[in-house]
Amino acid sequence: MNVQNRRTFLTRTGLAALAGGAVASQADAHPHDVELKKEVIPGSPYPTFSRAVRCGQTVYVSGVLGQTPGSRGLASPGFEGQCRQAMENLKASVEAAGSSMDRVLKVGAFLTEQSDFAAFNRIYVGYFPSDPPARSTVIVKDLVAPGAKIEIDCTAFV
Repeated sequence: MNVQNRRTFLTRTGLAALAGGAVASQADAHPHDVELKKEVIPGSPYPTFSRAVRCGQTVYVSGVLGQTPGSRGLASPGFEGQCRQAMENLKASVEAAGSSMDRVLKVGAFLTEQSDFAAFNRIYVGYFPSDPPARSTVIVKDLVAPGAKIEIDCTAFV
């Protein structure tokens, strides 16, 4: 590889990394020339946050609970029912943003009971059967919705 080709390759690679996957069309473009736009994905059940936001090739999905779609009611009083519904809600938000579960990079999970961790893992692996994303799981005192036992968010790419 000659010096000019190497310089062009490094410039394009750096731009791709800085732009979250959006590659500039000109080899001599600078990172400031790449315009990223925030796109809000509609469908949030609440006016205080977006269901998901896409910027470049990256999707940020807001935390979802085990609520029945179209309502604010929990799908079940028990953990497993809420967990399955939360994972379905997460999947629906990822897909609404133009991505898929196999493109999820990072998951954040918030459980109210440590004793639910094993059940969470059993359900979770059904959505990520191979090459699972990076994940953080935190035990918290309470979630924003009374009776909610789990909240999940994620970051994915398109």
